[in-house]
Amino acid sequence: MNFISDRANNLEESATLKMAALARELKAQGKDIIGLTLGEPDFNTPDFVKAAAKKAIDDNYSHYTPVPGLDEIREAIVAKFKKENGLEFNKNQIVVSTGAKHSIMNLMLSLVNPGDEVILPAPYWVSYIEMVKFAQGKPVVINTSIETEFKITKEQLEDVITKDTKAFLFSNPCNPSGAAYSKDELQGLVSVFEKYPNTVIISDEIYEYINFSGKNISLASFESIKDRVVTVNGVSKGFAMTGWRIGYIAAPQEVAKACGKIQGQFTSGANAVAQMAAVAALEAGSEKVQYMKDEFLKRRDLMVSLLKTINGLKVNIPQGAFYLFPDVSNFYGKSFNGKTVSNSEDMCSYLIEEALVATTPGSAFGSPNCIRLSYATSDELLKKAADRMKKALGNLS
Repeated sequence: MNFISDRANNLEESATLKMAALARELKAQGKDIIGLTLGEPDFNTPDFVKAAAKKAIDDNYSHYTPVPGLDEIREAIVAKFKKENGLEFNKNQIVVSTGAKHSIMNLMLSLVNPGDEVILPAPYWVSYIEMVKFAQGKPVVINTSIETEFKITKEQLEDVITKDTKAFLFSNPCNPSGAAYSKDELQGLVSVFEKYPNTVIISDEIYEYINFSGKNISLASFESIKDRVVTVNGVSKGFAMTGWRIGYIAAPQEVAKACGKIQGQFTSGANAVAQMAAVAALEAGSEKVQYMKDEFLKRRDLMVSLLKTINGLKVNIPQGAFYLFPDVSNFYGKSFNGKTVSNSEDMCSYLIEEALVATTPGSAFGSPNCIRLSYATSDELLKKAADRMKKALGNLS
């Protein structure tokens, strides 16, 4: 008897989590695996944030919280947007969730009806397309390449958007490519959005603090579209708080209310202690964690320089996040040791078997010519990983 629903059977497993699990399994078998899969800073949560969590426990923040978040955190988020982004919100436009992933799922269930089109620039974060499909929406993918720095143009957007497009969803800076749109590039997209007032624009800015080209530009800062932009953010990446599970949205009030209603039936409010820890992070702002960004920039430059010595590998210089997204298609059709590499899944399997380096296939992000590498690990491991990859890729012929 098959007990499992079609909904569950049709849902793809997260490729990043799948590869990370495989890496852990091989490590447990005694293999010296270098994991470059998970999108997680390797820093510990700052001490001042941990101190705020300890105080929250002592202050008895141990009860159910309001569904959209405690007043303390929603007010801190409003203040953060005003100070760092020049954006005006009220606390009723804020919904705090159990991570930014949860926030985006709330949005899909609140906005998308069966058959509604949602535009996704590729590469997209691995969960976006599954969330759209789960909400019975129709993903409309805009393809990019390493030659265009993995960014879409206003002409590409104009080609696919219609009066019936329900939503546009992207991350800036981007997971997996590290692409970060400039103000001029965003203005080009905005000039298209202005013609389609029925489209909700969802801007996932979880990597806001890790932008090497300067201050991250929020889409909600463009006056002509701000009343239908939903900004998604959280504390996971910028403050090394992945395990605390706090994300949030700032949205038009009717959208925020709908997300709160959805969340109220599925999970209710996020963890009380984690919310108060996040308040300390939000009040401190980006200055307190500049050291993380500085370190990620050094690692990016190190890893780019190492990978550029590998013949056949195409590497660009991403302007944000902590990923590289090299094009490995030059190796497709080549073999070694009885193994033929035909696609990005084969490449990741080959690298974990032959180089003991765990990576994530680009096909999971809508870009089958690429693989994703996270450089959120030590210089020593990055150097070792690059050396192993160079040897393994050099063996393919």
